[in-house]
Amino acid sequence: MEQFIAYFENPTVQRIAIVIVGIFAILLIASLLKRVVPKYIKETNNRYRIYKFVSYSTYLVIALFIMVVYSSQLAGLSVFLGVAGAGIAFALQEVIASIAGFFAINFSNFYKLGDRVMLGGIKGDVVDIGILRTSLMQIGDWVNGDLYNGKIVRVANSFVFKEPVYNYSGDFPFLWDEVTIPVKLDSDFEYARKLFLDILNEVQGDYVDAAQQDWRKMRTKMMLENAQVSPMVTMSFDENWIIFTLRFVVDYKKRRSTKDLIFTKALQAIRNSNKKVIIASAAMEIINIMADDDENDNGLEDEIAKHTDAKIDL
Repeated sequence: MEQFIAYFENPTVQRIAIVIVGIFAILLIASLLKRVVPKYIKETNNRYRIYKFVSYSTYLVIALFIMVVYSSQLAGLSVFLGVAGAGIAFALQEVIASIAGFFAINFSNFYKLGDRVMLGGIKGDVVDIGILRTSLMQIGDWVNGDLYNGKIVRVANSFVFKEPVYNYSGDFPFLWDEVTIPVKLDSDFEYARKLFLDILNEVQGDYVDAAQQDWRKMRTKMMLENAQVSPMVTMSFDENWIIFTLRFVVDYKKRRSTKDLIFTKALQAIRNSNKKVIIASAAMEIINIMADDDENDNGLEDEIAKHTDAKIDL
């Protein structure tokens, strides 16, 4: 028993015991805070921020507590730490860059939680920003369109210093997008232009006004031109057909559903246009084919008609 008491009278053992008990107490308090505080906060973003704040504060308090316990011994380690610092910095340069990236992300407005970004070639929505890595709920890849594929990808924060950061929703929550619709040359192009413009105005509704307000706010912060936010229909044509390009602004999370709605309304309107507007499609035209007799000539025409919608002029 005396040996046991004498063992705990050793200053080194006492410091270790104090550190263990102190760390346990800090972790216990942090765990209670993580369980209790979120119950009184309904908003998801605020609840997430408080959870992350408690987590980071826990690590900081533990580090400070250990430094206080061993404060009397840190003075002798200063020379050793100075010599080893360069080697540690070189060995952990990627980790240090990621930590620096964490502060840059949070204080330089690269992106925030919920933004749709592309980092290191990975496109997705930001679901977590850690000290070393940013977690993305990936979109695309084997899934067509801007839809989740179910993968969570973690990208090192150091990427913000090495590669471009594409933010699709940072300062204004909309994108410009467009669809193209080809129609036949003998269609009523003036009627078609008005038809498609009415469809865009109907689909977008009041969203254009909100987008214009966001764009005006952006112009007060950055050197931007007064770009057209309202829907626009442009036309081009060649010897085959007329191509209408429907340009519009869209919520960055609703590109696919908005395109589907525009195409649906466009097809319905074209069907109800009494052939004023006719969708164009590729066709093959075969002319001046010589045949030995009428029988072979008719046989060739019948055979081609079975396999194509080609126009035959013999």
